[in-house]
Amino acid sequence: MSELENNFTPQRTADGSWTFFSQAFGEAFHSHFGAKQESFLKFVSPTQLAVAAQKPVVRLLDVCYGLGYNTAAALQTIWAVNPDCYVELIGLELNPAVPQAAIAHHVLDNWDYEHTEILTQLAFEQQVNTNRLQAKLLIGDARKSIQIVNQSGFTADAIFLDPFSPPQCPQLWTVEFIQQVALCLHADGVLATYSCAASVRTALILAGLQIGSTAPVGRRSPGTVAAYTQGEQSAPHPALPPLSSSEKEHLLTRAAIPYRDPQLHDSAAVIWQRRQQEQQNSSLEPTSRWRKRWSLSKNS
Repeated sequence: MSELENNFTPQRTADGSWTFFSQAFGEAFHSHFGAKQESFLKFVSPTQLAVAAQKPVVRLLDVCYGLGYNTAAALQTIWAVNPDCYVELIGLELNPAVPQAAIAHHVLDNWDYEHTEILTQLAFEQQVNTNRLQAKLLIGDARKSIQIVNQSGFTADAIFLDPFSPPQCPQLWTVEFIQQVALCLHADGVLATYSCAASVRTALILAGLQIGSTAPVGRRSPGTVAAYTQGEQSAPHPALPPLSSSEKEHLLTRAAIPYRDPQLHDSAAVIWQRRQQEQQNSSLEPTSRWRKRWSLSKNS
């Protein structure tokens, strides 16, 4: 068995697709309900890629590329609608061994062959150029990589924000990082994330975006979509389903205090402690009171 295969053990999810468990973050890369369905229902569908695919060129930013599922789902969706659509893709990934292990374990073999070939080349060579795709994978700390993307002037029609959970990976959910991500979003583009954490939603709002709530996928909690307002009247983006009353109130509790990383280089522990201190000193309503009012469990 190769070193790549030995370091990552595939776990089957409920829809038959596979994921990995990260020892470093203590979490699986996907929920047990279905890795493949997550890619389509939490990221591709909310960003309305089937609509964007009608354009001659579509640009994608995949933050925390991981096994490559979100990118594969995006390419499948776009080219099913418009086989001639030219796709420009940038993926950000800390550990190149993750996408490489996905190939080594053949977890992507149930995708279309062309997509598997693309993801294989992207995993091992970090770039792909064909007659309808220009893709590159930037390896390293996403806080540095996102600044390189910004400096290049790249603006995405769809952004997939898919780090590990905020408690485990707070450095990629801070106001400062999300501001950098938002700068990469086209004026008409849509950002999607699986998280509905009030801290994440506050960071998106502070980055100048409006937010909406997506339907739950495999769990009770919804996801979040974000976009810039549309036109002179600052109309909401059509891709943003409204927040419920409880979700709006959640943004007025201590849970909504965001993570902060002013210089974009602090450790997870420092970022977590900084937020905890701000919460302790806050006059906002305790989140427990909000939960009790809406009869929600602690995991909500």
